[in-house]
Amino acid sequence: MKQEPVDKWIIEPMQRFMNNSTTSGIILFSAAIVAMILSNSPWSESFHHFWEMKFSVGFNGHELNKSLHHWINDGLMAVFFFVVGLELKREIIAGELNEVKKAMLPVGAAVGGMVVPALVYLCFNSSGPATSGWGIPMATDIAFALGVIYLLGDKVPLSLKIFLTALAIADDIGAVLVIAFFYTASIDFTSLIFGGGFLLLLIVSNLIGVRSTLYYAVIGIGGVWLAFLMSGVHATIAAVLAAFTIPANVKVNEINFTKKLEHLLSAFKKADPNNVPTVTTEQHHILQEMRDLSKAALTPLQRLEHAFHPLVAFIIMPIFALSNAGIVLPDDIGTALASPVTLGVMLGLLVGKVVGVTGMVFLFVKMKWAQLPEGISNQHIIGAGFLAAVGFTMSLFISGLAFEDETLMLHSKLGILMASLIASIIGYMILKNAAKR
Repeated sequence: MKQEPVDKWIIEPMQRFMNNSTTSGIILFSAAIVAMILSNSPWSESFHHFWEMKFSVGFNGHELNKSLHHWINDGLMAVFFFVVGLELKREIIAGELNEVKKAMLPVGAAVGGMVVPALVYLCFNSSGPATSGWGIPMATDIAFALGVIYLLGDKVPLSLKIFLTALAIADDIGAVLVIAFFYTASIDFTSLIFGGGFLLLLIVSNLIGVRSTLYYAVIGIGGVWLAFLMSGVHATIAAVLAAFTIPANVKVNEINFTKKLEHLLSAFKKADPNNVPTVTTEQHHILQEMRDLSKAALTPLQRLEHAFHPLVAFIIMPIFALSNAGIVLPDDIGTALASPVTLGVMLGLLVGKVVGVTGMVFLFVKMKWAQLPEGISNQHIIGAGFLAAVGFTMSLFISGLAFEDETLMLHSKLGILMASLIASIIGYMILKNAAKR
């Protein structure tokens, strides 16, 4: 195949960069660093004012008027949670969560990694408005955690990567449930009923065989997401529910796909070429059939997940980090670090998360309810426990839901950033040492 200069020097290097497992984590971390620098620079006021600019969407007297920051957290992050929902459904149908035996260990670890951090946080903040932040240290940032683990390459067993992925996905289920039940404001039941109606429409559409991703996008965004947003239930919940309605079956199975593709390839070989750069009408029809056949052999769920992943990893999450990770460091940083909220979040992640994850794993193995995957040692589990303590994206998101007070939010974000940085370094060192052994 002829390789053009643009392919060799631009497109292929970009594809290698984007397909690298560590890239999204590096970009996310870089965005957070940029936000921190700008927030503590002479341009700090302009930087924060930018995110508070108002944008309105509406018609005929009905209007949504929110700041850019809110549109990011309620709109763009809904796309992030939509992809999370797609991943959850895929794992439940055909992944590490599709069998009770396989799911027990990561799910048990995720439960321990949610309950213990919340208890640690409440030890420092047992009363007052700070109490609502108990959900902040419960979350795991799958992009950061896997980004760190993939830096070690083949030195880390594949089974550990699978375990950590399943743990983080189970953790995401917990985070979504926590947001739904504990961080939802007053509810407008009329809007919620409309949202439920659109959701039911998508479920019925799936059952009768509708496979158009555009159809699900229009009903999901214009119906489910908008209705949930106006109901008071956080719009990210709508995104996860909409993702679960996406079809996860193929129209053409592997055997029929192979047979039909071989037939089309044979027909393409027999078609008379015209010896010019363009194809003949007959060749064009055959190629169209090949494309349609390939599309029918993929599930809409996997096509959407694959299509949205670059958008989420390289645009939405960095924008979220830019708009949420920028905290103005106080003059007395020592006092801020010693505040109950900062300590609760930091120790909730660094101690609670590690103890919860490793403790549940060791308990399940000791009681013979589950066994460690092949090639994984106790040291690997401890290292994974620290990587699970990298909260970042999800923790920052829950922080914005938990607090309205600027000081409490600042302290919680400081705790998240400090804990995530320390946990990623310690987790990396432990796993690197385990690889040497």
